[in-house]
Amino acid sequence: MAARKPPLPPAAQRVRPLPEQRPKPVSDDPTAPQRVAAIMSSPSYRIADQDPDFLRLDENRGLRLHVDYLKPEMLLRQHGVQHTIVVFGGTRIHEATAAARELDEHRAALAADPGNAELARQLAVAERRAAKARYYDVAREFGQLVGRSGAGPQDCSLVVMTGGGPGIMEAANRGAFDVGAKSVGLNISLPREQYPNPYITPELCFRFHYFALRKLHFLQRAWALVAFPGGYGTFDELFETLTLIQTRKIHPVPVVLVGESYWRRAVDFDFLVDEGVIDPEDRDLFWYAETAQEIWDGILRWHEHNGGSLFPCV
Repeated sequence: MAARKPPLPPAAQRVRPLPEQRPKPVSDDPTAPQRVAAIMSSPSYRIADQDPDFLRLDENRGLRLHVDYLKPEMLLRQHGVQHTIVVFGGTRIHEATAAARELDEHRAALAADPGNAELARQLAVAERRAAKARYYDVAREFGQLVGRSGAGPQDCSLVVMTGGGPGIMEAANRGAFDVGAKSVGLNISLPREQYPNPYITPELCFRFHYFALRKLHFLQRAWALVAFPGGYGTFDELFETLTLIQTRKIHPVPVVLVGESYWRRAVDFDFLVDEGVIDPEDRDLFWYAETAQEIWDGILRWHEHNGGSLFPCV
């Protein structure tokens, strides 16, 4: 008996549609198309993962937390990002040209209304902010140092990571961009939309819904935290990191505060020690630096002293 040939695999498209692939004919029920349209437009008929109203329900917060973490994690792994140096600082600290332009605007406003006390106060603030423009240059130079430390533009074993915003964060991303290195930016969804700075590597710029998941990604691969003068956001990240190191909830990493005069005025750590609310060893969880090279050399020494390396895979 001749062997039977196996059947051919089915074609991608059926020759004859299944019954459910055609709507009920109007000839059978004139009201059927209207009824079917109402059913298909109902929110209940949406596929769950394509239904934003369903996904925003309180009951699905666990799902949202999961995907908020998972998407950046998968892409960071895909691009080979192993370790990061996290840079934070004020969004209002601009490069010298922008700071000078802002200063001129405040001077002109006060000149037009010389008796206005509020304009005088705003000018004084602008002058102090303009004096901090040097930190933009330091952050940019530091980004260049980190960017040059790898094995080429495609090497993501150690990259700069910032909050993705303007000011100091822009400067650090820009430094990496200057030397052709990749860098990461972690933006956050806010009631008023924020823009990422233009120097982040596009495929490594992420936007989070939850601050908590953004914070997790800041520290998950962190090999150092560098904090420049800044406001609430900078303090938030700094003190959360110090708390996690203090409690050994994470393995200690170097923490560098750039601009000793600013930080000593902003936070009196010696006072906290004297008051007994932190221990002397907690004051030693960080150190001060002024220049980009000083920051970089200190981080290298910290890792060497602790028996590790910024480049463990080399």
